[in-house]
Amino acid sequence: MGMLCAVSFNRYGRLYYLDPGEFSPQVGDKVLVPTDDGPEVAECVWAAQWVTEDTDGFPRLAGLAQDDDLRRDETLRRRKAEAKVAAKRLIRGHGLPMKVVAVDHVLAAADGSSDRTTIYFTAPHRVDFRALVRDLGATLRCRVELRQLSARDSARVQGGIGSCGRDLCCATFLNDFEPVTIRMAKDQDLPLNPLRISGACGRLMCCLKYEHPLYAGGGTSYPNPGQRVETPEGQAKVISRHPPSETVVVRQLTGGETKRCGLAEVCGSRQAYEAGGDPLPLRAE
Repeated sequence: MGMLCAVSFNRYGRLYYLDPGEFSPQVGDKVLVPTDDGPEVAECVWAAQWVTEDTDGFPRLAGLAQDDDLRRDETLRRRKAEAKVAAKRLIRGHGLPMKVVAVDHVLAAADGSSDRTTIYFTAPHRVDFRALVRDLGATLRCRVELRQLSARDSARVQGGIGSCGRDLCCATFLNDFEPVTIRMAKDQDLPLNPLRISGACGRLMCCLKYEHPLYAGGGTSYPNPGQRVETPEGQAKVISRHPPSETVVVRQLTGGETKRCGLAEVCGSRQAYEAGGDPLPLRAE
């Protein structure tokens, strides 16, 4: 048990959890977060509070940002904006099929290291950008690196809103991309329309994996869409199944009424079903 606070480097960006230590940051406070390139300024979006989890493995807050830190952060953001504008202009000049996604800039440190700019981009194929790097270095007067991102990494960096109306999972809490297959959509009776099951990155939505174990584990025991089942109101035809709530949607053959029924209502008694007993007979439509 310990205390944790959550910070974000960008508005509506990924949350990072830290041990506040002796500090008590409030929502909206600017704080210093330890990184590989030194402390960076971030905004507290979740005030420090007690949690039941063990907090020994979380990084420790470096402190509250002072005026010097805020001025340095403002300089850093200005350099990033300048680098992004210069990169877009030079890419158009070189006629390269590249799209700038994000820019990262590291200011010169006290150990004598110079400024360093990393430009992240997407492209339909491998691009020869050696001439571009030389021109960027001469324009920005610092060391420049270019890194190509995949479609999913690009969506993670840029962020956005998913079809559910919430921030993209990859841009908020997902740490790793797990494999997602079209079989997961089929098992969940989802329409195989790419516009319906693809995310902002153009790949299959990561959330297809969330409920898939429920369908893969118990979905085979459910009546399939199109089959006839017995309900308390008489015979009906299954329209869809919902393993997370253990229900199916049926349409009565007499009257055409649509309703949601519990699995026990269409597959015999619940005790018999859980014990492996035979459900009521199902007939294909």
